[in-house]
Amino acid sequence: MRDFLKTKTFFVLLILMIIFTVVPSVMTMVGAGGHVRNAVNVIVSPVQKLFNYATDAISGFTSYFTEFDRIVEENNALREELTSLKDQISSSEETEQMNEWLYRYLELRREHTDFGFADANVTGRESGNYMTVFTLDKGTAHGIKSGMPAVTDYGVVGYVSEAGLDWCKVVTLLESNSAAGVYIERTGEAGIVEGDFALASEGLCKMLYIDAESSVHEGDRIFTSGYGSVYPRGLLVGYVEKVEPDANTRTLVAYVRPAEQMKDIRRLMIITEYEVVADE
Repeated sequence: MRDFLKTKTFFVLLILMIIFTVVPSVMTMVGAGGHVRNAVNVIVSPVQKLFNYATDAISGFTSYFTEFDRIVEENNALREELTSLKDQISSSEETEQMNEWLYRYLELRREHTDFGFADANVTGRESGNYMTVFTLDKGTAHGIKSGMPAVTDYGVVGYVSEAGLDWCKVVTLLESNSAAGVYIERTGEAGIVEGDFALASEGLCKMLYIDAESSVHEGDRIFTSGYGSVYPRGLLVGYVEKVEPDANTRTLVAYVRPAEQMKDIRRLMIITEYEVVADE
C-alpha cells in the first residue's frame, strides 16, 4: 500500500480528484459554477454517449438472440406439424387407394361369379425386366399354382409361371414367351397375342394371324378367346394401337397396348377357379 502511495498513478488520481471536487466547489463559490458544469458536460458527455451506445448494442444483441431462439422454436414446431400433416395425408391417400382397389375387386367378383380369386401384392420386379416378370406375396399355401391367370379390374396381366409356399412369379403379356388366344371384339376375328422382346420396352405386344382382308383398326378392343390358353374367355387384353401387313405370312399384325399399365401395378388378382374352353 505504501508503495502505491509513492507511484505516479496515485498522484495522477489525486490530481484528478482535486480537479473534480475542489475546483468545482471553488468555482461555484466565486460564481463560475455554470462554466464548471459546461466543462464537465463537455468531458463527460462523450463518455455517456459511448456508454449508452454500448448498452443499446448489448441490449440489441441480446434481443437478437432471444428473437432468433424464438424463431428456431417456431420453425421446429412448424416442421413437426408439417410432418404430422404429411403423415395424415399419406395415410388418407393409402386408405383411399385401398378402398378404391377393394371396390374394383368386388366389382370384378360380381362380374365373374364363376371365378375364384386370390388377391396379391407385387413385392418385386426382376432386374432389367421390370414390366415383364413380377414376384407376388402369395403362393401354394393360398391355393395358387403355376399356369393360373393374373388380372386386375382393368384387364389381363399375365399368368403364374412358378409358385412357392408363400410367393409366386407372374409372367406378363409383354414377356417374349407369353401367348394368349384372343379375338377382336368388333369383328370377332381370332388370333394370338404374343409378347415381343423389342416391343416390351414400349409397353406393347402383338396380335398375329389376322386375315389380310380384316378391317381391324386402331382402337379395337382385344379379349381372351379361352381357346388353347390359360385364360378364360372374355377378359380384356388391350387396345389396338396400329396395324401393319406381315410380308412373310401375308396376314396382318396388330400392335396391342395392354389395358393394364404394367409399370403401375401394385396389387393384382390370381384367378384360382375358372373354366377353359377346349380346342375344337
